[in-house]
Amino acid sequence: MRPAGKGPLESLYFDYPRFAARRVPELDGATARHPVLIVGAGPIGMTAALVLARYGIRSVLIDRKDTLNDGSRAICIARPSMHILERIGAVAPFVEKALGWRFGRSYYRGEQIFRLEMPQPPGEKYLPMYNLQQQYIEKFLHDAVAASDLIDMRWQSELSGLERHVDGVSARISSPEGDYFLDALYLLAADGARSPIRSMLGLRLKGDNYEGRYVIADIRMDHDFPTERRAFFEPSGNPGGTVLIHKQPDDIWRVDYQLREGESEEEALKEENIRARVSAILVDIGHVKPWELEWWSVYSANTLCLDDYRHDRVFFIGDAAHIVPIFGVRGLNNGLADAENIGWKLALVLHGEADDRLLDSYSPERRGATLDVFANATKSTRFMTPPTRGWRLAREAALSLSLKHEFPRGLANPRQMQPYTYSDSVLTPYAIRDAAFAGGPACGSVAPNAGLTDGSHLLDYAGHGLTAILFCEARPTAEQATSLEHLGRIDKRFAAIVVGTQTSVSGAKIVVDHDGEIARLFAASPGTLYLLRPDLHIAGRWKTAIPSEILKTAEICLGGETP
Repeated sequence: MRPAGKGPLESLYFDYPRFAARRVPELDGATARHPVLIVGAGPIGMTAALVLARYGIRSVLIDRKDTLNDGSRAICIARPSMHILERIGAVAPFVEKALGWRFGRSYYRGEQIFRLEMPQPPGEKYLPMYNLQQQYIEKFLHDAVAASDLIDMRWQSELSGLERHVDGVSARISSPEGDYFLDALYLLAADGARSPIRSMLGLRLKGDNYEGRYVIADIRMDHDFPTERRAFFEPSGNPGGTVLIHKQPDDIWRVDYQLREGESEEEALKEENIRARVSAILVDIGHVKPWELEWWSVYSANTLCLDDYRHDRVFFIGDAAHIVPIFGVRGLNNGLADAENIGWKLALVLHGEADDRLLDSYSPERRGATLDVFANATKSTRFMTPPTRGWRLAREAALSLSLKHEFPRGLANPRQMQPYTYSDSVLTPYAIRDAAFAGGPACGSVAPNAGLTDGSHLLDYAGHGLTAILFCEARPTAEQATSLEHLGRIDKRFAAIVVGTQTSVSGAKIVVDHDGEIARLFAASPGTLYLLRPDLHIAGRWKTAIPSEILKTAEICLGGETP
């Protein structure tokens, strides 16, 4: 919603582009079968298209709208998502525009009770979190899409019918230029929380709905508080409720406030009531200068997902597959991980470099990640929006105790998003080897990064396929060199990083670990080998390399062998 007198896309800070429908080859009789059809050009659909393009796979990307989504909506981009954006070649404008942060504060009745500090290891390339309005997220991704010759972007194009076949899908597309049929080998459904494709297949999300409702209000004001997440419990400006405040670029601030029990949503969303409530909240934070209202909406917390994210050659990604609570900024980031996960697997299968069985790992991995999100987000949601009188009393007790005691203060932390660890995945067959390590990143987790003396970073040298990180004192042994050669034969995109002291090893990137910091980060010793997937999750690690297990892990990651 926008203030009275403003058009639906009349923004204080963002100029919405308009995208025309165009005449496509199918309208003139073309019958080509496309590798991938992606439905929904939000952040998740566009990211999926860019992941595929990274591997040289063409896709058709359609969206029924003629512009980008309005309002700030998803605004927090986590560090792992910045790495995804980097891998698809779109990260530069995000770094330039977004506001990075790693701190947060929680208050109870005006008194600070908790100080959040997210870890920032010295070798990391990105901050833990970045704030950026969704319009910019979509604009920057669309700029990258428009620059790719491999993505056929079709606006004002709606999927109005779908047939599934053993070897692909046939979709009916409706557009102002006319209706036509489009055939594709695979379909990625990124068509949002109200997914029409989900309905066409007779599927429904399952899970829990929470009664707590929040209003989102975007405002513009000149306010000098740093970029930190602030949570206010029972502030005077919203008695009995909770308020969240985030700073965004262009002097735009996101104010989320909880509606009181029994409060009419219709009344709460009236402009005069929005202005009154926001004004009271701003007084709480000491802002008495003028401010402008940009946009507002309402949401409730839900934990909902499909039983299976794959249905033959249709894969559900993002909100089409799952709805997660806003607390902990998991929605967008979880969806971006979906897009990368199915993207690299589908690309390798379409190139004939991996067996189709690799695609069977998508749903277990990403649904497992969703259930992990639910487990963490539910804790936050119950605290932020207590579902029963018992929970409300427990929260009040914890907050009251936090004024004088340390032990309950962590409950006031919304628990920021963390990347999922695929330790139970079929693509992580030797997680038992973790037992040999005294620390370091576990099998299935995202590999940590490390800064190098030349200003680059360790993961800059990871490949588009599998990547081995081998630690050695000098040069690799003959057995280690043979293992690397075998990996290169299994995976044509394989990359090797040798952490040692020699200045050259054929076919590998040499990283000199002058102070031993990289070895400490990975809890590695000479002979240790880490094998990374294309999404930089750790497929396996061996304190002392075991060639047979390493090669089998590589083959499993390419769908070529069953565990």
